[in-house]
Amino acid sequence: MVTTIRRGLFAALAGFAVLLCLCYTGLAVVISYVTEDMLVQRLLEREAAAITTRVRQQGVAAASGSDLITVYRDYGALPAPVRQQFLSSAPRAEVFTSTGQHYHVMALALENAGKPMRWYLLADVAPLLVVSRLVQEVGGVLIGVALALVGLALLLAWLLARRLVLPLQTLAQEARALTPEHPPRFSARERPDEIGFLARRLETTFIELQTALQREQAFARDVSHELRTPLTLMRNTLALASSRPLLLEEQAQLQQGTDELSNTVELLFALARAEQIAVDTVELRGCIEQCLLRLLEEHRWDASLLALDLPQRLPVRGHRQLVNLLLNNCLTNALFHGGPACQLTMSVEQGCLSIHNTVPVGQAVRVRGFSHGQLLLARLAQVMQWEIRFYPGTADYRVDIVPIMAA
Repeated sequence: MVTTIRRGLFAALAGFAVLLCLCYTGLAVVISYVTEDMLVQRLLEREAAAITTRVRQQGVAAASGSDLITVYRDYGALPAPVRQQFLSSAPRAEVFTSTGQHYHVMALALENAGKPMRWYLLADVAPLLVVSRLVQEVGGVLIGVALALVGLALLLAWLLARRLVLPLQTLAQEARALTPEHPPRFSARERPDEIGFLARRLETTFIELQTALQREQAFARDVSHELRTPLTLMRNTLALASSRPLLLEEQAQLQQGTDELSNTVELLFALARAEQIAVDTVELRGCIEQCLLRLLEEHRWDASLLALDLPQRLPVRGHRQLVNLLLNNCLTNALFHGGPACQLTMSVEQGCLSIHNTVPVGQAVRVRGFSHGQLLLARLAQVMQWEIRFYPGTADYRVDIVPIMAA
């Protein structure tokens, strides 16, 4: 049998209700019997006080003023069943007989003319036993009422358990129905109690898991698409090297493939760590200048072919490492498509950075990776919530980057 929270809570509440009913029933019975005994004891004490007063004032004994109490001046005069259970030296006792009589005995120490006396008050309390008579006359009704109250307590325990556990059951059903394709949405997320906190934490955790899974899938897809082309070129070039020495152009292709692999791997790891990168204010002009200096150092390119139209300050919202990767790849692609003699223009207009390079007439179209690496650059910009657009042409190539401007 499957144990559920609802069933366990109902068992706990029902057990507590039944135990409470039994405890209060037992307490009521004990109080009834104690009250009955205290009443009889009070009657005996009042009668003993009256007899003591009369003996002291009149010097003679008088009969009891109650028809329930009998005064005995000698222990031997007591009924035999009483003597069997009551010692002459005992102060008081309660005697039960097999014939149905119920006695309360109290010893009374008196003094008359300087002589001590010991009398005994015997009360036949059978007419006063209300509790036992009540049980005999209305015991069935009391048992029926007790069972009805227990049933009501069980019903309330079931309703209370159902009401308390229902939000948890709903949360469990919604969690069980979650799929990786759909974003989570728990109905209890607006509750101000612990269940609402749990729903919000589950939502956040599941979204993070979905994001991690999507990032892993994207990483595997990017590795498959972006690394396949340079690896194929390098493998083919190396296959030719076994039969003849490599030409300068083939060596350049190997170097190009190595650079492309290194650059692609750097991009992939940057995207894989994107969720750990904090967005901050970055000076875009400084990043552009740094990337241009790196471009001039690593490539044989005439700096006189560069034209810049940038403002003095260009603060944007992003991450410096990702911004540098994005700019480096865009500039490297510009030289790749335009060649060493291309003219490169960088300008900013209405918050849009344009990178424009010329393509020599008659130059063969160059293919570099999957969609020329545009997919990775688009995802890199998306991480910083930027926009990037590519405009390839036969005579020129332009990339527009729209960053988030800082205040």
